[in-house]
Amino acid sequence: MKSIAHAAPTVDVQAAPKAHKRNVSLDRARTFLTLVVLLHHAVIPYTYFGHTDPTSWIGFDCIVLATDSFFMAMFFFLSGLFVWPGIGRKSLPIFLRDRLLRLGLPFVVCAFTVIPLAYYAIALRATPDLTFSEFWWKTMTVGPWPSGPIWFVYVLMTFDVTASLLHRVSSKLLEPINRLSLKAFEWPWKFWLFMVVVSAIVYIPMLVYYGPYHWFESGPFSVQASRVLLYASYFFIGAGVGSANLESGLLSANGRLTQRRWFWTFVTLIPYALMWVMVYIKRQILGNPDPLPAWYLAIYGTFFVLFSASILFAILAYFLQSRSPGPTLLDRMQGDAYGMFLVHYPIVLWLHYWLFDFDLPAIPKAAIAFFATVVLSWGVTAALRKIPGAGYVL
Repeated sequence: MKSIAHAAPTVDVQAAPKAHKRNVSLDRARTFLTLVVLLHHAVIPYTYFGHTDPTSWIGFDCIVLATDSFFMAMFFFLSGLFVWPGIGRKSLPIFLRDRLLRLGLPFVVCAFTVIPLAYYAIALRATPDLTFSEFWWKTMTVGPWPSGPIWFVYVLMTFDVTASLLHRVSSKLLEPINRLSLKAFEWPWKFWLFMVVVSAIVYIPMLVYYGPYHWFESGPFSVQASRVLLYASYFFIGAGVGSANLESGLLSANGRLTQRRWFWTFVTLIPYALMWVMVYIKRQILGNPDPLPAWYLAIYGTFFVLFSASILFAILAYFLQSRSPGPTLLDRMQGDAYGMFLVHYPIVLWLHYWLFDFDLPAIPKAAIAFFATVVLSWGVTAALRKIPGAGYVL
């Protein structure tokens, strides 16, 4: 017999969408992910395999393997949570206008300014006498024109537009996902299994076909080929969770997910360890073949989707159970987190450029790069938000 404390409340998933109040737990999770992005880019040059700096530390490989295997998918999940009610409250032209201002405008501005400034640091290391104007013009006219981390912004806008069109077809399209979310109040493992199965179906065949390194690219528009459908699945699953009764199902602060947060942490460690086993097999047994065998990619992809879904649950469980009244550091940073994501890349790459010639171990270099990137990107964002109209975009 189910206990009353754990029983999911009876709710009407077809109720008209209402405006969601700020969810402090989800805000903190999103800001935490922003810091994870900054950490990821701060330590990459100091990884043991494939490092670009004279110093390295194998511990940073552990960080990069973990972050690269979940954080962008989780960003899409969190971004999808509020999109369905938002579409229902606005007309299509107003919704699209807001998305263009919030996502399209920053992408264009960053593609022409922030990203060339970032990659100029890499080009200057190879060609010390190259001027920025020469590099910028070559990027714009000849290429390559990389997007850096801002690819996320235009892909998210694409998903938002797709969601708005699907909502016009039927506002009830995501009700099955929402019903499963409500059941996850009591049985979160069922929703976890749903995420694993869906993400495996859309990710593993793409990984086997395209491999892990192929990107769809056209000018500054790029996305990793094997992961584009994975990201779409996380976004629309998140949209289904948030389409109604957001805090009454999977993401309830009183649900079973938060009460078993240590269990999900343990579950996360299993596929993570197995991914390292596969990394060892690739490097030490197979000899880093190119292309990788299909069987290898299929097995690695299975562990990847298990880890991605598990760590999503572990992180959500941690923040949902947090009772800190605040304001915490994450709360203070929350309003600037999006801007920090947009502007941090040139900051961290130029810090790497500056640190390259210093005779320091990898850990101090990475620590300097990370903390300086956080402080500088936070300061730059705070200054930009004082520009009239910029506060709405950032």
